[in-house]
Amino acid sequence: MKKLLLLVGLLLFLNSCIPTKDLTYFQGKPINTNTVHKLQNAPYKLQINDIIDIKIKATDEELVSMFKIESATKSPTIGASQLYFNSYSVNHKGMIRIPYIGEINVLGYTTKEVRLKIESELSKMFKNMDELFVTVKLAGIRFTVLGEIGSPGTKVLYQNQVNIIEAIANAGDIPLTGNRKKIEIIRTNITGITKIELDLTGFDFMQSDAFYIQPNDVIYIKPLREKSWGTGQTGTKTMSTIITALSLLTTSIILINRL
Repeated sequence: MKKLLLLVGLLLFLNSCIPTKDLTYFQGKPINTNTVHKLQNAPYKLQINDIIDIKIKATDEELVSMFKIESATKSPTIGASQLYFNSYSVNHKGMIRIPYIGEINVLGYTTKEVRLKIESELSKMFKNMDELFVTVKLAGIRFTVLGEIGSPGTKVLYQNQVNIIEAIANAGDIPLTGNRKKIEIIRTNITGITKIELDLTGFDFMQSDAFYIQPNDVIYIKPLREKSWGTGQTGTKTMSTIITALSLLTTSIILINRL
């Protein structure tokens, strides 16, 4: 009986410990950096629910004062709520509405193309366009991280681009119980909903279209099977759990035999 219990405990220990290869990022040989550079240069096309920051400036600020959105707070720090109320949100029809210009379709357009559209509309109102300066950019990249992650929830990074590694790092990294080989990205765009799976233990994911996340992406990290077994994350914890279970089993067998 003792030998059987030891054998069962040994098998459980060997099968429940998380291998190092399942916890290590970037294994194997690096890929050609030209591929990543190409993906990085691909312009992002605006989608529904994106928030766009549009600034119209002039030498004489009174000329463009009608386009300014008054801030609800005087705080010098720009937060997500301020950007939401002081910027332009793409509605369900792919439109934004700018004072004195009206609605503009931005769905599927790059920020540069939107800027050119706005400048075209402004040229109908101002004779000298050289006095005006228009900037259009994303008001941060918003994404949601769920599953086995240090700090789940919705995050906003005020950058032009965010890759999957940066997104996970800003969400507290993946704990030992997270499956780094099966990172799911759920993406909504004009063609529908797409689910992409990435393996962060190698380098191939850098060639994926999902290497750079897009606004409103949902990132889901699946748990490893060791978590569902409840045997522990490390060898020490696993052995402690097994010893406790075997002690309970042994005690139960002894009590049954005495009856």
